[in-house]
Amino acid sequence: MSAVRDSVRIQIENKVVSLVNAERAKRDLGRLRIDERLRRCARGHSADMAERDYFAHQGPRGLSPLERMLAAGVEEPAGENIACGQETPAQVVHAWMQSIPHRRNILHKDFGTIGVGLHVSGGVPWWTQNFGY
Repeated sequence: MSAVRDSVRIQIENKVVSLVNAERAKRDLGRLRIDERLRRCARGHSADMAERDYFAHQGPRGLSPLERMLAAGVEEPAGENIACGQETPAQVVHAWMQSIPHRRNILHKDFGTIGVGLHVSGGVPWWTQNFGY
């Protein structure tokens, strides 16, 4: 992505974080801080899913989300949400909040950091959200 496009991607990813923090605030939970290592890890997984045409937490190389986060230098990895096809930050956060396991990650009281990774391939948005303690 070009620098301009990358800056737009960062704005979109950060909007997801803002919406997640709004959901947490409604429940008196602390704000999640953006961790760039989690963002890079999430972007990598979104791109890998798009490029290899799969949709799963564990990739074809056999790495789990926690293993990917540890490899990215995250000392205390915690959880992951994935999604595909939602066009906007509001749509993807809404979809995650409608799913019990995804909502559980978003509202986990002990999570403290987050990284959102967006990858668009063939006009289709692929989303990954990584969490840390």
